[in-house]
Amino acid sequence: MSRTTISLMVAMLFVGAQATASDIRRVVTGPDAKDSKSTAIIDSRVTLAPLATDLAAALWVTDSYPINLSKGDTRDKSVGVSPPDNGTQFGVVEFAPLDADHPTPPNWHRTRTVDYVVVLSGEIDLMLEDSVVHLKAGDTVVQQATNHAWVNRGKETCRLAFVLMDARAP
Repeated sequence: MSRTTISLMVAMLFVGAQATASDIRRVVTGPDAKDSKSTAIIDSRVTLAPLATDLAAALWVTDSYPINLSKGDTRDKSVGVSPPDNGTQFGVVEFAPLDADHPTPPNWHRTRTVDYVVVLSGEIDLMLEDSVVHLKAGDTVVQQATNHAWVNRGKETCRLAFVLMDARAP
């Protein structure tokens, strides 16, 4: 699993390079139905939704470990921010710059997950209970079920890619 996860993280660094601010290209590979040769079973654009409580775009979701391969789209398994029990969720979220005239308080939260995060573009502050970590494009985070919030104090939208993995409660 670790080699696959590392490959996925490297691929995520390149996903946002050509995307517009409102969508992201998603390519899913798998065996073809005829003779099980590798093929792109999904190659489409996914529109990023405004950030509420969910990931702006869940790109792929699993609901078991070891992971079952899927021939169809798994986005409908998304249940919000956290993945299903024993599952994973791969997604993208964008944070607009903080509005200095009408600042909203940080959305503090804790999920029962281990998250791999890659800053694809922009800058963002990872708020922790006793510190703030400033992150820039190319930076990565391993978030282990701790209370945290994200605040974009920059001048441009910040795009983050996430892989959230269900974990045992701390």
